[in-house]
Amino acid sequence: MAVYVLASVEYGPFANTLALLTWALLNFLFLAVFKRPGVSAILALLLVAALIVLSQFKYGITQLTLTFLDFLIIDRDTISFMQSIFPQLRTWLLIAAAVALPVLWVIWRADPFFLRRRTALGCAGACVLGIIGMSAANPEKPWEPFQGVNHISNLARSGVVAVSHLTATGWIEADAKSLVGSAQAAPMTACEPGVKRPNIVMVLDESSFDISAAPGIKVPAGYQDFFTSADGQQRKLITESSGGPTWYTEFNIFTGLSARSFGAMKFYVTRIAAGKISRGLPQALQRCGYRTFSLYPTFGNFLSARSFQQGAGIDGFIDMADMGVTEDMQPDKFYFDQAKDLIARESKPDQPIFVLVYLTANHFPWTTTYRDDLTPSGWQAPGNTAEVDEYIRRQAMTASDYNAFVSQLKKDHPNEPFLLVRFGDHQPAIAQKLLEPDIKQAKRADRIMNHDPRYYTTYYAIDALNYRPELSSALPTLDAAYLPLMIQEAARVPLDPSFVEQKKIMQRCKGVFYGCKGGDEASRFNRILIDAGMIKNL
Repeated sequence: MAVYVLASVEYGPFANTLALLTWALLNFLFLAVFKRPGVSAILALLLVAALIVLSQFKYGITQLTLTFLDFLIIDRDTISFMQSIFPQLRTWLLIAAAVALPVLWVIWRADPFFLRRRTALGCAGACVLGIIGMSAANPEKPWEPFQGVNHISNLARSGVVAVSHLTATGWIEADAKSLVGSAQAAPMTACEPGVKRPNIVMVLDESSFDISAAPGIKVPAGYQDFFTSADGQQRKLITESSGGPTWYTEFNIFTGLSARSFGAMKFYVTRIAAGKISRGLPQALQRCGYRTFSLYPTFGNFLSARSFQQGAGIDGFIDMADMGVTEDMQPDKFYFDQAKDLIARESKPDQPIFVLVYLTANHFPWTTTYRDDLTPSGWQAPGNTAEVDEYIRRQAMTASDYNAFVSQLKKDHPNEPFLLVRFGDHQPAIAQKLLEPDIKQAKRADRIMNHDPRYYTTYYAIDALNYRPELSSALPTLDAAYLPLMIQEAARVPLDPSFVEQKKIMQRCKGVFYGCKGGDEASRFNRILIDAGMIKNL
């Protein structure tokens, strides 16, 4: 039965062999405990089946199969998220345990066979060596966990990768010893009292970029205007995700650091970093009197988002449940209205606020029409494939809703200063084949894995109401990790010593962060923050 179950989800001789070795390892580990092959075989089968079901469930939500890190960093938020999705989970588990335990006890008592513990441990060790050897000979490719197959073999290989990474570098890449003084050695610049600073609205524009960068794409007249800042400039943002995890960019904009510094662990960066990094945009703004808010579009326990953002300095974390909805893919107007109401409710003349607004209407898939009733008046499909035209239609919806939001801010707060920053968190998944349609998939995958900027470029745009932003750090092309620095300078918030040091890196590396000197600048900067106590327990 176990072999049949494995064969149904594993593909290819390598994956099947590795999965069988993993299954054998589980059998021998249970044998080392119970010494009875019958009960060990059933427990191994149940565990394998449970892991496959969990992996398929996880893939359905995050497009990533189960990995070793899911067990290495189990936290309260993960359990809470599971209970949010399956409120009856605890009851089902109790019923399953009540049924299984007596059955297993009967099988254990009736089993006439016996294996010595020493033999079982020896066989388990042989399985471990086999798994390590196969994983080393054929290392896991970064895209393989995103394919939705080979659940057990990928889980086994991810364990080898995780242990190897932690042994070599720890959680985060950092120099062994800082060659410069700590970020706290320089004097802290105080915020001038009585200075009127702008309210800041940051808009995370889901999966958005200027698709006219792809050859042969037709766009409506005025399409590129949305990507233009109030000063008439179009600016490029280099993200760390290509058609995938929003939370990489989320990590960038909160901490000003790179998710790539976590290597193979970066998919779990918000869970790993929750409560362990005490520098970033929200803390810097709080120092100058800002109150900070986040309108998060799904459950707050997803990938420890609430814990991460509150640890990063968010005063008011408002998730899907707090907004009174049960689905995360709401029209952009819904989130802009939430932001409008929040600003009206929380803003004070003597205390500016910061609000991060997530948009979700442009989330994949684009194979179906999303809310046709919200299509802007007069919009016509420009004549691409149906999928591309649907993508552009949703962008038109975003532009219309954003313009309406800005107009309402002008009306409701005619004298209040506002700084508005929009940015694309990553390119859409459909962009990969559109940008270079004539190259082979293997070559395209190689370019993505090597962070070719063509596949990571979105946009950022800066608007303002009743305010003239300082744009000296708003470079034409900017890595996402520098957005916190750019926003502080645009709002004329004095930089703390850590951001002063990071500005030097930005100027020295011309807007590149992790990619500068092959990661050496980011690694050195991480060490500075560790020595200053701004990164702890990583």
